[in-house]
Amino acid sequence: MFDLQELYQEVVLDHNRRPRNFKRPDYVNRTAEGFNPLCGDQVNVYLNVEDDVITDVGFEGVGCAISKASTSMMTESVKGRTTAEAEEIFSTFRAMVTGKADDASDVELLGDLEVFQGVSQYPARIKCATLSWHALQAALDSSEETVATE
Repeated sequence: MFDLQELYQEVVLDHNRRPRNFKRPDYVNRTAEGFNPLCGDQVNVYLNVEDDVITDVGFEGVGCAISKASTSMMTESVKGRTTAEAEEIFSTFRAMVTGKADDASDVELLGDLEVFQGVSQYPARIKCATLSWHALQAALDSSEETVATE
């Protein structure tokens, strides 16, 4: 049986090699760009939001394995969700990776994203794991500024 660290490594490698939703959808009505100047990660997040539901999502960019895997899993977790649900998932994810999660019930909302729990032990990697999430938030807010992790 895998422990959480082994599962983390396997999931990150899988999503890094074969990222889900790595595309610009045919129709988008919200976009945002994120940039991590410390390591050079760059991501563009594309959303189609209709009646407050994220009907399609995609991303393009370059980055480390953690950044790409987190973005890939983020797109899977928010597609088909309301914007409020996506914001709640982001808030819970951010609390988990920064070591500030309140309780296990919050983490249950994350599903497979829970494998990123160990990132909290590596402060420099928190920015890699959350970059696309901040870009997602900017897209939901229709912000036109590039999100930076600094």
